[in-house]
Amino acid sequence: MHFNEDFLHYIWQYRLLGKADLRCTNGDQLQIISQGLPNRHAGPDFSTAKLKINGQLWVGNVEIHLKSSDWKLHRHHTDRFYDTVILHVVYEDDDLVCRTDGTVVPALSLKGLVPETLLIRYKSLMTEKDFFPCAGMIGIVDRAVLNRTMEKMIAERLEERAVEISVKMEHNHHHWRECFHVLLMRCFGFKTNNIPFEMLANSIPGSILSKLRDNPLQVEALLFGQAGFLEGEFKDEYPRKLQLEYNFLRHKYTLQPANRSVWKFMRMHPQNFPVLRIAQLAGLLIGSNTIFDDSLACKDLKSMIGLFSSVAVNPYWKNHSGFDRDCGAITVQLGRKSIENLVINALCTLLYSYGRYFDREELKDRAVKMLKKIPAERNAIVAEYKKAGLAIKSAMDSQAVLQLHKSYCSQKKCLGCEIGMRIMTG
Repeated sequence: MHFNEDFLHYIWQYRLLGKADLRCTNGDQLQIISQGLPNRHAGPDFSTAKLKINGQLWVGNVEIHLKSSDWKLHRHHTDRFYDTVILHVVYEDDDLVCRTDGTVVPALSLKGLVPETLLIRYKSLMTEKDFFPCAGMIGIVDRAVLNRTMEKMIAERLEERAVEISVKMEHNHHHWRECFHVLLMRCFGFKTNNIPFEMLANSIPGSILSKLRDNPLQVEALLFGQAGFLEGEFKDEYPRKLQLEYNFLRHKYTLQPANRSVWKFMRMHPQNFPVLRIAQLAGLLIGSNTIFDDSLACKDLKSMIGLFSSVAVNPYWKNHSGFDRDCGAITVQLGRKSIENLVINALCTLLYSYGRYFDREELKDRAVKMLKKIPAERNAIVAEYKKAGLAIKSAMDSQAVLQLHKSYCSQKKCLGCEIGMRIMTG
C-alpha cells in the first residue's frame, strides 16, 4: 500500500471511483447522492452525506480508514460521536465494525475501485526525489491553476502571521507598539539571527528604548549590553564608554544580558554581522519615536523604503567588524535587499495584521499591493521553484512559494494543493 488516509479522503471527496455500480462489503447496493463535507475538526471525516443503501435514504456522517480494524484501534466503537456514521469507507475490509449500541456500520471497500492511473500518479508524487514532489510536472500545469494556488498561499501566509501577532498581542496586553517593537527587532536578525534578535527585543521593553531615544550612547549601550557584547575588557574608547553606560542602565532597570554564544557569525560578510545589525537598529531608533506610526501611514513603497534608507549608524562601524576588531571599509547603511526584506517581513506584516485586528480592509489590501511591487526574494527555495518552471516575479510570488513549500510540498500534502490535485487527475 503506497498511500495514506489523505489519498482515500481525496478519492471519496471528488468521487474518483472507477465504477458507478457500487456495493457495500455485505453486498447491499450503494448509491452516493452526496459525499458530504470534509470535517476539519474532531469527529467523523465527512459530515451530512446522503446515501441510498438498497434504496433506503440515509443522511449522516462518513468515516474513512485504511483498514476496517482501524475503527476499533481508534476506539470509535466506544465513542458516541461515531454513532452518526452511516458508511465506513476503507481500502481493506478486515473486520466487522459496530456503533456503541452494537448495530453494524455499513462498509465500502475501495480496493479495486480506485483507478490504476490515480494510484500510479500518487505513488509518483510521494516517491519523487526532486526538491519538491511535482518539480518535474509543475511547468505544464495550467496558468490559471498556478495563479489560484499562489493567491491562496499568500492569503494563508499573511493570515498565519496575523494570527501569530494576535497571540503576541495577548502577551503584550494588546499593546501594538510593544508588539511591533518585537516584530521589527526580530526582522533585523534576518534569517540567521532572527531568534537572538527576538530574545533581545523581549529583554528590553520598548518603553525603555523610547525614553532613551534622545541619548544615542544609552540606546547603543542598552542594545549591545543586553545582546551580551559588552562583557570583558576593551581597548577602544567607544566600547569602554558603552560598557560604563550599560552597567549603569543594567542596574537601573534590573536587566539580565543574553549569552553572547546565541549569536551566529559563521560564513557571513562583516556587513551581515549581528553587531552591525544592532548598530543599524540603534540608528533607526535613536531620536525617533514614530516608526510605528510612520509604518502605518506609508501609502507607497517609496515611503516605506525611505524609512530605512538613511539610518545614522555610529561611525565606529565604518572600519570595525566587532569591538576592538579593525577591518577594511564597511558600508554601514542597509542595502536595498535588506530594506526590502524588512518591508516584506515587518511592515507588510504590520499592515495586514493591524488591518485584520481593526477590520480595516484598506490596510490589508495595501500590504498585498506592496508585496506585488517588491521584486521577488532570492533564496535557495525560490530558486528551485524557478528552475522547475514557476514564474516568480514579485515578493508576493516568492512569499507564496515559501508558504507552499513549508505547508504543502515539504510535507508532501499534494492532495491539499490544487496543483497536486490537477496533476493527479491529469
